Amino acid sequence: MLKALLFDVDGTLADTERDGHRPAFNAAFREFGLDWDWDVELYGKLLAVTGGKERMRYYVEQFRADYVKPADFDAMVAELHKAKTRHYTRMLAEGGIPLRPGVKRLLAEARAAGLILGVATTTTPDNVTALLRHSLADDGPDWFAVIAAGDIVPAKKPAPDIYAWALERLGLAAGECLAFEDSKNGIRSSQGAGLKTIVTVNDYTRADDFSGALAVLTDLGEPEAPYRRLDRDETGVVDLERLQAWYQA
Repeated sequence: MLKALLFDVDGTLADTERDGHRPAFNAAFREFGLDWDWDVELYGKLLAVTGGKERMRYYVEQFRADYVKPADFDAMVAELHKAKTRHYTRMLAEGGIPLRPGVKRLLAEARAAGLILGVATTTTPDNVTALLRHSLADDGPDWFAVIAAGDIVPAKKPAPDIYAWALERLGLAAGECLAFEDSKNGIRSSQGAGLKTIVTVNDYTRADDFSGALAVLTDLGEPEAPYRRLDRDETGVVDLERLQAWYQA
């Protein structure tokens, strides 16, 4: 029996990466007087690594051989990440990052039907709550029974740890839940925890390998703008009836 829906955040609930996190990183770099600049193409490459602090370290190691790390490099990365989060949450407060098509509709429908909602993400808790509060509803964070986010587990996606942590807190088995993801690292994480997974792609992840997904979609769809299914010829709107059909298949 389907009891819960678990959602990734960045790229899944909202298309936050290109026009949210990326400019927020760049604003933090400028604030710290660094000449680092992540354009759209480069950021797509950096998304191979999950977690903001990890992404900055990867950038220096792989793309900035000329950069001389200071003795307190790890502390600097932590402070950069705090600054980036501050810039990102400011953007959210200004209404700059809407939810993806169909997300609010499906969340409201699931909530009204008594399904449990949860979040499983590598982004920080502050980023999650700010997005939910400003882009979903004033009480958006309260819609979710669990928000599994950030560094609460040692291994980030594609490791399954964040989903395992969420399932443990909810007291549910993987077979009682559906996950929603947008990337290959995300689906590796959810499937690693035993979860059936629905994928909504974005510009950065459209070519990823989503083998084993229940469905690969452009988005969740709205009545006036239905999704396109990318793994077969189908259009529609993701509602609870369709989710139940996919879940039971």
